[in-house]
Amino acid sequence: MELKDTVREKYAEAARRAGTGNRACCDSVCGPAAPGGCSEDPVTSRLYEAAELAVLPREAVRASLGCGNPTALAQLQPGEIVLDLGSGGGIDVLLAARRVGPRGRVYGLDMTDEMLELARENQRKAGVVNAEFLRGEIEHIPLPAGSVDVVVSNCVINLSADKDRVLAEAFRVLKPGGRFAVSDVVVRGPVPSEIRHSMELWIGCIAGALEEADYAAKLRQAGFEGVSIEPTRVYDVNDARAFLSGHGLDVDAIAPLVDGKFMSAFVRATKPRVPPG
Repeated sequence: MELKDTVREKYAEAARRAGTGNRACCDSVCGPAAPGGCSEDPVTSRLYEAAELAVLPREAVRASLGCGNPTALAQLQPGEIVLDLGSGGGIDVLLAARRVGPRGRVYGLDMTDEMLELARENQRKAGVVNAEFLRGEIEHIPLPAGSVDVVVSNCVINLSADKDRVLAEAFRVLKPGGRFAVSDVVVRGPVPSEIRHSMELWIGCIAGALEEADYAAKLRQAGFEGVSIEPTRVYDVNDARAFLSGHGLDVDAIAPLVDGKFMSAFVRATKPRVPPG
């Protein structure tokens, strides 16, 4: 099975869990130790303020599998047009729609039918009218060039096997001066090959993480300027044990090697107002 198909199936299962009243969780922390539920995920837990969650359907909150709160950090303005790459159950789309107000609009893009169905139902429950969920892949965004002010994403670019294409597409759909503002897991330094080669940990937003300098270089190669990567949560050895367990790895041997290597980060960049040349 190709990576994209594996991602689609795992996130379909996460949508089904959320729709039946259970919290979705990355495979890195769902396993034999957590029958019928999920242990607290060091990547996806405690990301949103209570006031933000209070205005959302419970299903949107349960389906959240992000690693940050990009709609808050992106400083969205009333009237802006926003695109959320890999919108899942819709939590960030619904929050962004409130921030941009009735004159703005938010698009959520996802390739998983079950997540799209859940997101549209969450939109209906939330009474949000200035949002639209689109079916598609983040490597092939179904929007015209120069059509959005801000591209956000929440721990999804990690899941793509063609990150250069994702960044090129984000650049294409942004207006001149538009902002790239995503939460993602980023790596500092070398990581054991056992983690990189594990499909299950990739689905858990871990193994597909780019090294910090590589992420910045890819953004500049795509044409972005003003690139910055700001850590929002650095994972220690105990966090590493949580997301490495249950995958047939020697956790005691590997966890110390990744202590402080993985971090959730807010990645910013801007599309130049004037094309180079």
